[in-house]
Amino acid sequence: MERKELEKKVQVLEKKVQELEDIENIKKLHREYLFHISNLEIDNALDCFADSIVVDVADYGIQKGKESVSQFFKETIYRNVSNSKDAHFTCQAVISVNGNKAQGHWMFYRLLKEASRSPQNWVQGRYDCEYIKENGKWKFSMLKMKRPWPEFFKEK
Repeated sequence: MERKELEKKVQVLEKKVQELEDIENIKKLHREYLFHISNLEIDNALDCFADSIVVDVADYGIQKGKESVSQFFKETIYRNVSNSKDAHFTCQAVISVNGNKAQGHWMFYRLLKEASRSPQNWVQGRYDCEYIKENGKWKFSMLKMKRPWPEFFKEK
């Protein structure tokens, strides 16, 4: 194998390794975000967001910008999570990276533990996210969480 051909193969491999590292770092970001939300560490969760964040959670409407999102999380999300006894986990991440930007979608399941309902019910939902790499660190630039998903699961 000639030197030029070898150098080209090394470049291709370096690019693939970087993409795999980026995907793993995005998965870690998403897990840390959910960990912080579950532990009511709202400020730490907000650190996962870029300044230009756009959030669309459930049926609460779209929040734009760190200030608006911060207020929404500190008031609405905090209250809902602190009053909840629900379990929540994500799986089946599909992430694509393009340089310093990425997008992905995740399935999530939430065990609704309501006093008025027995037995508890599982609800399936979906995250659709966009990410941006700022100063070498991945952050959410858009987070959309909808449940139930698909729409045909909605009670009529």
